[in-house]
This record gives sequence, C-alpha cells and structure tokens, in this order.
Amino acid sequence: MLALMGIRDWPIDERPREKLLERGAAALSDAEILAILLGSGRKGRSALDVARDALQSFGSLRQLVGADRARFCACAGLGLARYAQVQAAAELSRRQLSESLRAGPLLASPKATRDYLTARLRDLEHEVFCCLYLDKRHRLIQFEELFRGTIDGASVHPREIVKLALQKNAAAVIAAHNHPSGVAEPSQADELITQRVKEALALVDIRLLDHIIVGDGVSVSLAERGLM
Repeated sequence: MLALMGIRDWPIDERPREKLLERGAAALSDAEILAILLGSGRKGRSALDVARDALQSFGSLRQLVGADRARFCACAGLGLARYAQVQAAAELSRRQLSESLRAGPLLASPKATRDYLTARLRDLEHEVFCCLYLDKRHRLIQFEELFRGTIDGASVHPREIVKLALQKNAAAVIAAHNHPSGVAEPSQADELITQRVKEALALVDIRLLDHIIVGDGVSVSLAERGLM
C-alpha cells in the first residue's frame, strides 16, 4: 500500500520548507508555498505534486484561494481540513494588512488602504458594501461589512452607517464596495449612494472622506474623481 509522503520524504531539491529557511519566502513558487500549507500529499503524490495539480486545476493561486468550499474540496488531494488551512492563511494576510492600517492615519498611506480593501473584496462573487471607521486622527477604528447583494440605493441604508459611526465614536468614514464584474468604474447608483451617505453622516458632524470601488485588482476613488 502506498503511504502518504511527508515533507521529510521529499528529495532535497523539492523541500520548500528548507528553501524558505535558506532563501526566504519570496524565493518560493506558488506551488511551494501551497505545499508548505498542505504539509503532506496523498497516496503516491507528494504535497508539492498535489499543490501543482491543484494550481493547474484552478488556473492560479488566486482562483484556488477564492474558490468556494464545494469546488475546493472536490479537487483531488484537498478536502475540508485543507480548505480550512488555506482560508486561515488568507485571513491571516488580511489581518496583517489591517494591523498596518491601524498603525497610522489611513490618508497618509492610501496605497495600504487600497491594498487592504482589494484583498478583502476583489475575489467576492457577490457585492459587499463596507465602511472603514476612523478616529479624529484618521486612524482605523474598525472595518465593517454592512450590506450584501446588489448595491443600489435601496440596499444601502445610511442610517445604519451613521448608527455604527456613533457607536464607535468615529470622526470620519471611508466607504467601499466591490464590483464582481471586475470593472471598477463608478455607476450613477454609486454616485447617488455616496451623496446619500455623505449627507447622512454630515448631520451628525462626521465626514465621509472617500468611497472606493474595488474591481479586478484595480480600485477607483470617487474623491479623486471629484465625485464627492
């Protein structure tokens, strides 16, 4: 009977863990990084083989990480435990980005803000409207997903945004949502939502600093477009 192949059983030149320790994580391929997460393979296939097969099946690391649970688990050599491992690694990355935002004013690092929002939103198959609640120095208090579904004037409720802003003692807000189509260009509905939220927050002396739309690896700032 064929046994599972652990990392210690791999040929020396196919041990990504040792390669990482010697040369750093940036030196690893997508398959090698995934193999370290998987830890072991399946009968007759090393973890690196399984990782390569999975990446070929999904087409890219991004597609694999963004796959739903059923599709991920249907891939040979994966399964529920490995789905949990990959999702935990992805969430760890997002939380690390979140901590970097808390360290200083968001407006001092717009790239970090966009990177964080892109990591959170770009691979979702459904639209999500969220807010970054900021203190008086424009440091992040909290990120909140507020509404899901088709983002239009009927589905976004400014009063809920204001309610949470008051609860968190926020001085400013950055709104954001994704376009699952991948196209980040703002629509008329997006502009209307922005004005409604801005006016509602202004009633309680809280500023809406921006509304960022996330597409496929790109983002658009309505403030930069002069649409605020």
